[in-house]
Order: sequence, then C-alpha cells, then structure tokens
Amino acid sequence: MHTVWKGAISFGLVHVPVKMFSATEDKDISMRYVHKECGSPLSYVRKCPVCEKEVEWEEISKGYEYEKGKFVLFEKEELEQITDQANKSIAILDFVDLTEIDPIYFQKTYYLAPDQAGGNAYQLLKEAMQQSGKIGIAKISIRSKSSLAAIRVLENCLAIETMFYPDEIRPVTQVPNLPENVTVNEKELGMAQMLIDQLSEPFNPEKYTDDYRARLLELIEHKVTGEEIKIAPAKQETNVIDLMAALQASIEASRPASVVTDPGKPKKAAKPKAKTAAAADDKQAAGAEGPKPKRRKTAKKNETVS
Repeated sequence: MHTVWKGAISFGLVHVPVKMFSATEDKDISMRYVHKECGSPLSYVRKCPVCEKEVEWEEISKGYEYEKGKFVLFEKEELEQITDQANKSIAILDFVDLTEIDPIYFQKTYYLAPDQAGGNAYQLLKEAMQQSGKIGIAKISIRSKSSLAAIRVLENCLAIETMFYPDEIRPVTQVPNLPENVTVNEKELGMAQMLIDQLSEPFNPEKYTDDYRARLLELIEHKVTGEEIKIAPAKQETNVIDLMAALQASIEASRPASVVTDPGKPKKAAKPKAKTAAAADDKQAAGAEGPKPKRRKTAKKNETVS
C-alpha cells in the first residue's frame, strides 16, 4: 500500500506515531476522449484565452474569484503559512458513540498503522477504544485540506474516516417537493412493513457487486476481439398507479413459496375434514371382511339377483 500521510495521533499527552493508507480504491473504468476521425486520444492543454498560448506549470498560481472576472492571487508559500501548524497530528478532541453520528458526515476511510517505535502506544489506544466501545472525533489536515475525522477500531486495525464539517451538510429544508402532512393508508403501511420484514437479513457485503462495471468490462472484451455488439434497449418502467397491488406483488415475489395473507383481514378458520377418523376405521374394517357381491339389474324393474 502507498503511504498517503505520516504523523501521530494525540489524545491527552499521549502521541502515537502512525502511517495512513487508503482503505478503499476506485474501481471505475477510465475512459479517454478520442478523435473519431483518426482514433487519436485528445490531450489536455492549459491554454490562456487572452495570451492565446499554452501555459507551463511554473507560470500558474492559484486565485479566488471574488467578483465575476476578478481574482485575488496566492503564491504557494502564502497558502502554506496559513496551513494548520499541527497538520502532522491527528488530535482527538472527544470520544463518542458511533451510533450518534449520521452516515451523511462520512467521506473516505483510511487505515492507520504504527510508525517507528509506536507499536506499544498504538496497541494501547486500540485496546482502550475497543473495550470502551467509543470512537474518537479528531481534526486532521491532508494535502492542505482540513476536515473532521472519526477514529475507530476495525478488526485488528485503527481506521480513520474523514468527515464533513456541519456547515458542509446541506439542510433537508432545501430539498424541493418534499411531501407535508400526508396521511399514510394503514393497510398500505402494514403491507410495506411486511415487505420490509421479508427482505430483512444480516448485512453481507459480499453479495453486492458492481453490475455496470462487469457489463462494461464484458463489452470492452468483445470490442477488443472485434465482435459486433447489439444491445437490446432496456424495458421502460411504468409508473406505479395501484400501490396496494405493487406491494402485494412485491411480497409474493420475495417469498414465492409462502402463502401471503392480507394483513387487513382476519385469517379464515380451517374447514373440517370430510372424513373423520371413525369413518376411516369403518372403511378399514369393511375391507377386512372381503368384498361384497355385486348386484346386477335384470330386465324386470326393481328386481335384483344375487
């Protein structure tokens, strides 16, 4: 793994030297823009529209547009001066319960490994956090970007999740067209809860795969070998009009072998069997005596011959 950051975790007066490694990787398939006419990949050119020439990296500085078309410029040294002086330290500010944090705050996960002679302190912090069941809330600066972070124990390793600051989370009130004061149909609610119960199971991440990436890789392989590919258009989904019918169909599809009942109706009592145990015993006894002689009809009405 590539080391993306080196520093130390500090809580109180204890310092734990650590190295940081990215815990996730981007599996997106990279595509380039290609000129259709000749098949050549297009290159990114840093060009000034005023000077009409390409600009080298040493001629570039960062700027902030405070008004349309007006910028204030910053040199690299100026930005470094205002960078957090403790940018090589992960300072734990508080210990909290993980359940108190909404997942909307989390950004990216990194693994933390002990650095230099910090093995004992690393193990001490990991064991103490594991026994307390708490996670640490800290501040960290990575590549001049300051963010909150949550430090937790993941299996036998310390992991750190970068987090958004509260003012970076957009309030729900900005979401348009949210329904208000809508009365939920109790029968539909019962069906929805039944469907949730039937689809509920322990979380198993191994069952989830990136189907789009798999199909794209297959498509790439076919194109490399020169095969002509024709993809059938996807079936357009229609808007659900009858919500109850959709819920009922979903329940039946999720448990095809089970008998689905309407939660709004009481279960009907089972009908008594036509044949009782006593009747079955009589039939068995009659069979033991042997078959009775059949009667056949004669030409005369109502007269039988044995």
